[in-house]
Amino acid sequence: MNFNKQIFIFLLLTLVCISSYSQQVQLLGPSSNQTLTTEKLAIQYYEQKQFEKANIYFDELFNKSAENWFSYYYKSLLAIKDYSKAEKITKKFLKEDKNNTFLYVRLGQIYKLQNNEKKEKEFYDKAIKDLIAFPPYVQNLATAFVEAGQYNYALDSYQKGRNATPEYPYYFERSEVFKAMNDLKSMINELLDALEFKESDIELVKINLQNSLGYNEETGGFKNPLLKEELQKRIQKNPDKIAFIEFLIFVQLQQKDFYGAFIQSKSLDKRLNEDGQRMYELAKLFVTNKQWSVSKQCFDYLILKGPSNLFFDAATIDKLSVEFLSLTESSLTQREEFISLEVNLLKANEKYKNSYLSSVLIKDIASLKAYYLDKSSEAIILLEDYLLNNSLEIQLKAELKLMLADIYLISGEIWEASLLYSQVEKDFKYEAIGQEAKFRNAKLSFYAGDFAWAKSQADVLKGATTKLISNDALDLSLIISDAIAVDTNEAPLKLFACADLMIRQHKYEEAIVKMDSINLLYSSNTLGDDIYFKKAQIYMIQKKYKDVESMYKNILEYYPNELYADDAQFKLGELYEYYLSDKEKAKQIYQELLLNFSGSTYAVDARKRYRELRGDAPTN
Repeated sequence: MNFNKQIFIFLLLTLVCISSYSQQVQLLGPSSNQTLTTEKLAIQYYEQKQFEKANIYFDELFNKSAENWFSYYYKSLLAIKDYSKAEKITKKFLKEDKNNTFLYVRLGQIYKLQNNEKKEKEFYDKAIKDLIAFPPYVQNLATAFVEAGQYNYALDSYQKGRNATPEYPYYFERSEVFKAMNDLKSMINELLDALEFKESDIELVKINLQNSLGYNEETGGFKNPLLKEELQKRIQKNPDKIAFIEFLIFVQLQQKDFYGAFIQSKSLDKRLNEDGQRMYELAKLFVTNKQWSVSKQCFDYLILKGPSNLFFDAATIDKLSVEFLSLTESSLTQREEFISLEVNLLKANEKYKNSYLSSVLIKDIASLKAYYLDKSSEAIILLEDYLLNNSLEIQLKAELKLMLADIYLISGEIWEASLLYSQVEKDFKYEAIGQEAKFRNAKLSFYAGDFAWAKSQADVLKGATTKLISNDALDLSLIISDAIAVDTNEAPLKLFACADLMIRQHKYEEAIVKMDSINLLYSSNTLGDDIYFKKAQIYMIQKKYKDVESMYKNILEYYPNELYADDAQFKLGELYEYYLSDKEKAKQIYQELLLNFSGSTYAVDARKRYRELRGDAPTN
């Protein structure tokens, strides 16, 4: 009986609890299953801009924790123009924390909204006067002034901090204020002051200027002449400040004043009695930017230091490589110049034949013989001998094998080329160079007319780790599938493959004739954009830039939705930018690519090129 009574009482209490809970749910409404705290409700109404409702909760929260909730409550009160209440809570908070003079700024803002300029200025001045020049307080006050649009007061805050703590002069912070004021000259000089104060901060100064000088189009990024002018003034005033000269070199490189950078670097190398490393790194940078003349001047400077210099041998060989690059890129080079270079390369090779540097020479000599002097057989013998008689690092050995295979290919020894490609592919199956070898073997099958096998290999390489290889593989696969899908007659594609091989063999005129014959013989072929693109490549090699322009325009006009449309768009932009000296046209072309081919793999590069041409600061 007692047991039953206990069960009855338990059930009764349970029903009472359920009933009570149900009543609470009804009172709270449909969202009652969520226990909304005061904080959540306050923020919710604030974000919804329902400030009247938000203030009900902020009042309670502020009284519990003024520090945590002042900002929300203050802004919410200003939003509903309850200036009296805003003043009251600000003064209350100020009593609790007298050191936070940023609250005077908040009071000043209240009086500003009430058009009380006298009281506004009174509190701004009081904020500066009562400021304890301890960095956190200085930063808080200056930030409050910036938020209020009172930039001069922000500068005064930092100046007071600087006077009190000279070891922490707030240069970078003040530069940000000048940036907000659009006072470019003062911003630059503030950062140059920072560099003068602490030369080891040069990289930090660079980053700040990179971020600041590109914040609108008018500044022109590092191309803005004001930066260079102010920097040169500093150098004249402080000729012994090495950091200023190093920074000038950096700016000159950004502005592509390569010769100026060379002169300043040479002067610095002499002044500091350096070992030449600065000059050697600069020379390699010039090579990357295809600045052949000034890079050779750098190498000459290092060579003149004599054989005892650490960079003498490397400079000697690199100078020859630059001469090779400059001659092979020029359409005006005479055969006699190639022969003269060959002699110099062979002399250097004899001198450095037992050095690790000899591989650089071997590559240049073989390329020169095979592609520019019609001496493919000599190039083959040279490479075969080098591979046989030298203990080579495995990566270098693979590179030379690929080079030898390519020369076999242009000599018509297809089987020998394929054998070497296969060896490299086997040795580096999962690496970029192995995938490159696999692709070149696929191209051999393509040249031979074995399109099914070529496509199967290209399809595998679509997933290659290297973007260039995967893109080339995709292009090859699409060329084959598009050509065969429309017409089972492989004759047009065989002619195209033959022409493509001729390009590899530097038989450019024959290749053009072969490609032109495709349209004459097979008017309904699907290779129109492919032909234009290949002809553009040939004309580019021949420095026939107007013909290149015509080919790319033909693709965009007649084949706007085909494979090479975005390629043509981007390369047309590069043509205008780098070869036809029409920056405005280049900018237009890049912009059109972003509009018409937003999903293109070129989109990122096009956006970067467009922004740089527009004058934005470089991005990392």
